[in-house]
Amino acid sequence: MPGYANEPSVRVRELGKGQVNFVLENVDLAFANSLRRVMIADLPTFIAHRLGMIPLISTNCDAAMRYSRDCTCPSWCRYCSVELTLNVSCNDSVTLDVTSNHLDVREQYDDEAQEGEAGEELSKRVPNFGVPVGKGDTNCPPVLICKMRKGQELKVKCIAKKGIAKEHAKWSPCSAIAFEYDPYNKLRHTTHWFEQDERAEWPLSDNAKEEDPPRENEVFDFRAKPQNFYFNVETDGSLSPQEVVLKGLSELQKKLASLFLGLKDDQPTIEEDGAQADATMDDGQATGGGWGSTTAAGWSNQSPSAGSWTNAVSPGSGGGSSWGGASSPGRNGWGGSGGWSSSGSPGQQSNGWNV
Repeated sequence: MPGYANEPSVRVRELGKGQVNFVLENVDLAFANSLRRVMIADLPTFIAHRLGMIPLISTNCDAAMRYSRDCTCPSWCRYCSVELTLNVSCNDSVTLDVTSNHLDVREQYDDEAQEGEAGEELSKRVPNFGVPVGKGDTNCPPVLICKMRKGQELKVKCIAKKGIAKEHAKWSPCSAIAFEYDPYNKLRHTTHWFEQDERAEWPLSDNAKEEDPPRENEVFDFRAKPQNFYFNVETDGSLSPQEVVLKGLSELQKKLASLFLGLKDDQPTIEEDGAQADATMDDGQATGGGWGSTTAAGWSNQSPSAGSWTNAVSPGSGGGSSWGGASSPGRNGWGGSGGWSSSGSPGQQSNGWNV
């Protein structure tokens, strides 16, 4: 990223089954906060309606399932949803706890004629895709659904569909994300209100061990910016913590690429400008004005190619003066591999972005 001597990096400090603690270095605050927001709200998972707080295994959900709005089926099918069944009855005098362990994924569908267009989604699913998180794991207690007494029975069919937390919070794969920077408050982004002792009432976090404490009578640098950001990502089990971080970075990359494409598509191309100028700026020459020939009084027909502004003909003359002594932004400027690629998205760059 511009303004930083080193490349952006991620240093994992602790990785567990349900959480990951890492340091994001050499990036700015806007990027770090964007990553946090994407991990919370933009990663797809899937759940069952009305039992939506029961997390289901959603590994590779972005490729293994379609959104219902993108499927051609009339209601739901195996390509855009997962069917789970619950069939429990209580025949004992003891109260029965109905939990997520009683939910079973149904492999066969009643009406395959109502399926959407065939695709590769099913081949990309892991064996336990759609299974409630923690089912069969003695170290993970199941989610309680209800309690039943003798003579009661519960039979339910659940249709789990894909979504993101921007549509509803039930689709968020994260239960919590802790985010901190500048533990010593050197940048003074936070005003510490205290009664007697600031340090005693505002204790330092463990992240303070990663940075040097401020020196006595140190001059405040108002131009300083944070570079290290401390994350602790805790998931609900539907996605692993490492998958949340990696897919969060991938989703942020796609959003930036879409932004670049949108900005470029909204700007008229040089060929469009030339065609419009030829139609409106007729100066009596054979080819007219605009991007005309090298003998016309308008712009030359050598549209910007590989450098700065054209070295063929300048506006209003037929001679060889130039704008900047080169040619217009071309394959080395906006169209090259250094920034705006020929396809309109970020190219392979040294800072790690690769679309």
